[in-house]
Amino acid sequence: MGFQLSLFLFLASLPGILAQEVADARIVVMGATTVAETDDNFICATIDWWPHYKCNYNQCPWGYSSVINLDLSHPFLAKAIQAFNHLRIRIGGSLQDQVVYDVGSLKTPCHPFSKKADGLFGFSKGCLHMNRWDEINHLFNKTGAIVTFGLNALYGRHQIRKGVWGGDWDSSNALSFMKYTISKGFQIESWEFGNELSGSGVGASVSAEQYGRDLINLKDIINELYKNSHSRPLLIAPGGFYDQEWYTKLLQASKDLLSNTSCNHLLLSGVDPNLVSKILDPSYLSRVSETFSNLEHTIQKHGPWASAWVGESGGAYNSGGRLVSDTFVNSFWYLDQLGMASKYSTKAYCRQTLIGGNYGLLNTTTLHPNPDYYRQEHLNLFSNAVFIRELSEKLFALLWHRLMGKGVLAVHSNISSYLRAYAHCSKGRAGVTLLVINLSNQTEFGITVQNSMNMNLRVEEKTTQREQSFVHGLKKTVSWIGRKASDETTSREEYHLTPKDGYLRSQTMVLNGTPLQLTEDGDIPALDPVLVDVNSPISVAPLSIAFVSFPNFEATACV
Repeated sequence: MGFQLSLFLFLASLPGILAQEVADARIVVMGATTVAETDDNFICATIDWWPHYKCNYNQCPWGYSSVINLDLSHPFLAKAIQAFNHLRIRIGGSLQDQVVYDVGSLKTPCHPFSKKADGLFGFSKGCLHMNRWDEINHLFNKTGAIVTFGLNALYGRHQIRKGVWGGDWDSSNALSFMKYTISKGFQIESWEFGNELSGSGVGASVSAEQYGRDLINLKDIINELYKNSHSRPLLIAPGGFYDQEWYTKLLQASKDLLSNTSCNHLLLSGVDPNLVSKILDPSYLSRVSETFSNLEHTIQKHGPWASAWVGESGGAYNSGGRLVSDTFVNSFWYLDQLGMASKYSTKAYCRQTLIGGNYGLLNTTTLHPNPDYYRQEHLNLFSNAVFIRELSEKLFALLWHRLMGKGVLAVHSNISSYLRAYAHCSKGRAGVTLLVINLSNQTEFGITVQNSMNMNLRVEEKTTQREQSFVHGLKKTVSWIGRKASDETTSREEYHLTPKDGYLRSQTMVLNGTPLQLTEDGDIPALDPVLVDVNSPISVAPLSIAFVSFPNFEATACV
């Protein structure tokens, strides 16, 4: 009986053992020319306007995380921003077009946001007081943030019919606010005009022709206000969902005034029961490539002076998916989006949010905190334990920011659709960095990386080794990155990222086998790679992510 039981247990374990396959794959990086270019500060995160009583799906995940109520003095917040050494931050969101600036001669009282049944998104107009604006800029100045501020583009307009607004934009309040900002010496890298008013809009819309006329007005204001400045802020619009006809008309109406054309991407419902499976579905992830491609084509044809931005993207709308958007599994979507956006010359990608909702890079408390999950030690916003758990996606953004340069390289491969690969010139040094995302839950990939500039050498070596097996030949010539690779001992740097205990909804990221947590002083931990012989296979485990840097990769495009 004991033997039969042991045999049964052994046989029962076989499916799990056999389920993990090992497959060989080859990636060729085209190092001669770049196919696209991002901005140096491609990674961006938003700070939204939602008050703490913004709720969806019987949950209120925003807490005290908005422009108006975030604890700006908390040291963890400053350290999180400083770790990026100039993080791009966009201030904006759904309530942006209801914000009144408490400066100059106001035509209406400046009250806080409150619930209003017939208001846009169920809220009244809100107020930004200048003492709060001073405090926000003190934080930005201290942390070296690069600031994009979204202006209220509905001010002075009237509602023509449900969801459609008309009339000229009243620039008086924005003008007073911009004058105040300049008088205080606050640095604004770019002014954004409106949020999600394009096409049919989200809650409200404005025609492209009217929008274009108002942009001309705003550009004139910027030129006048900054005429004595050594640099002028960029003008960004419309910060909405892509609609080809509307965007075309906007570019034609605004002529050559726009610096960047921004669009938003929120693909799924926050309560979609299939959210995780869709994140791990390569065909679903690839759908957005059509939007990137169409936007790039529209800009090239009708506004070649402008560039594409993603102004707000959190993956799941209405505050994100609870225990999905704030866990490891969402990083498959996030990093794939960064890689894909880069290929289509997107200059910046703003993650919704830095903090707030279920999709923040940093943790947010709710109105109904779970003591085991939101255990608090400092005020009502952060705790060291909570922040440690929320380190995961923030560190993905940080690794991208530190490793991936602005030059984007083409990648060709014979790999499965479940293995996604993106290559950039390395940031701040020679070489190339590869991002590899394994969406398969059962296949480990052994990857060879080749340089297209050395393919002739690679073919000659393979020809002299015909008697060897295909797999052995692959392993022998793995990662041939340059002409010197066969003559010198070279290493590559690998950052393998997995969820703690293999649990995809874990909020703790494991780097090269070590769970990451803040230091005792609340600092971001060291993100050290492992050094690997460049002539050994790159092994990427199922449901894992890897950054691989090749310091000696010969890529003329990256010189």
